[in-house]
Amino acid sequence: MTGNIDTTVNKRKIWVRGFFMLLMILLFQVTGTVVFIVMVIQFALHLINDEPNTRLVSFGRCLALYLQQIADFLTFTSEEVPFPFKDWPEQG
Repeated sequence: MTGNIDTTVNKRKIWVRGFFMLLMILLFQVTGTVVFIVMVIQFALHLINDEPNTRLVSFGRCLALYLQQIADFLTFTSEEVPFPFKDWPEQG
C-alpha cells in the first residue's frame, strides 16, 4: 500500500516540475531577448564611449548566471526552481 502512495506522490511531483519547466522555458526565452537588447546597447555604448557600461556588464553577468540556473533546472542538474521562486542571482 505504501508503494502506491509513493508512486502517486512521485507522479504528482514530476507533473508539478513539468509545470515549472514550462514556466522556466518561457523565462529562458524572455531572458535571451533581454540579453540581445543588452548586447546591442553595450555595442552602441562601446562605439560612443570606447568602453562598455559597467552597470550593464554587471547586469549581463547576472543574466548569464540566471540563464545557467534555468538550464540546470531544465536539464535536471538542479532541483531548485530559479527566480522568481528564489533570489535573483548575484555575480560571484
